[in-house]
Amino acid sequence: MATALLLHPTPNFLSPISPTPNPRLHLHHRYRTKIPKIPFSSSSFRNGGPAEAECPVPLEQQPINEYQNLSTSFPFSWASGDLVEYCSRLIATGASFALFVGLPVASFGVFGAQSEPLKQSLYAVSSGFLVVTLAVVRMYLGWAYVGNRLLSATVEYEETGWYDGQIWVKTAEVLARDRLLGSFSVKPVLSRLKLTLVTLAASILACVLVLLYIDGGQIQEAENRVIRGVYNDDSARSFEPDAFCGGDPGPPQ
Repeated sequence: MATALLLHPTPNFLSPISPTPNPRLHLHHRYRTKIPKIPFSSSSFRNGGPAEAECPVPLEQQPINEYQNLSTSFPFSWASGDLVEYCSRLIATGASFALFVGLPVASFGVFGAQSEPLKQSLYAVSSGFLVVTLAVVRMYLGWAYVGNRLLSATVEYEETGWYDGQIWVKTAEVLARDRLLGSFSVKPVLSRLKLTLVTLAASILACVLVLLYIDGGQIQEAENRVIRGVYNDDSARSFEPDAFCGGDPGPPQ
């Protein structure tokens, strides 16, 4: 008995227990900037599933299929991806347009821009912001359309053409699935796009204000350049009234 106790010592319950690392926490920390995507698959409903067995909406017009097509198409998939990748793509798009299109146009198409590098750069940067704004507006309209169809209790569809539009009321299971998808996958994308549009609008406004400030300073400087000894229009009109259009006619003959 004593030999058995010596061979199997009593465990020390007071010793600290080392925590077991959880790989899921590391994965969540790594991808925390990516909008979550709920893995819904519509293939189970295409083969006569219980949720959409009697759904008359064509497959390409069903909201869940429209969401899947939108999330994988260009450039709408940018908004639902990682935040760093999303920002880098927008910056690359704006910088490319400003460098290869906006800068040459500002250099050769704007009068007096060659002698003012600051105005030339502001014109090019503003063109890049404008192109990115148009792209983000296009993405926002596409995601807002799909989001409204997912959150709505009815689906408007066309059987064969625009002249035979129909409305289908979603079942309880389909409505719960679509609203879950719209709330957790589409609304975060719309919030990101709204914040992007506000940032782009503020940037464009800042460029416009700087350009107006530069132009206003140049106009004020030009007005201050007065040549002494030159008559103004009133003085010249008093000496040569016939030389001005609309001048006082002379006395009748």
